[in-house]
Amino acid sequence: MSSFILASASPQRKALLEQIGLIPDIIEPANIDETPKKGEKPSAYVKRMAIEKARFVADKYRGRVVLGSDTIIVVGSDIIQKSKNDEEQIKVMKKLSGKSHKVLSAVCVINEQGKSSVRLNTTKILMKKLSDKEIIDYVSKKEWIGCAGYKIEGCLAGYVRKIIGSYSGVVGLPLFEARNLLNGAGIR
Repeated sequence: MSSFILASASPQRKALLEQIGLIPDIIEPANIDETPKKGEKPSAYVKRMAIEKARFVADKYRGRVVLGSDTIIVVGSDIIQKSKNDEEQIKVMKKLSGKSHKVLSAVCVINEQGKSSVRLNTTKILMKKLSDKEIIDYVSKKEWIGCAGYKIEGCLAGYVRKIIGSYSGVVGLPLFEARNLLNGAGIR
């Protein structure tokens, strides 16, 4: 079997899956509320988002294998949300500048019987101290639009001192976990 549904509109997730030869036959974004619950820990939040995205799509396609995923950036215990404008993104970049932060990426696969399995991948990123000019230049390029924090595969990669963990997880889908979960659901 090789037929599965990707519960995401992310071109990065689709490209990552294609990179390892796993090509979804349907791409169906999940329209869910992504608001964190009061007091919810980042790891619980990102896993819940992956599960809810997969479940939303699986409910429409009963009997099909569905993969959902979510990726967040965490500084301390604060989840970095998607910025709405340049000013918000400048604040985010100042918060990340010169510090380490974590990227949490959760993957959920729902099998043909409706059973879900979820895995969490955590990657530590060490970013250089950014000058005000570097921050303004980065924000003006608009690469960050549509993602929480930044896109590692863009020009920001030149400011990352070290990645400890999964590069694909930082892009948006940890491939080791995704492959194992899909294989467990019969997708080869």
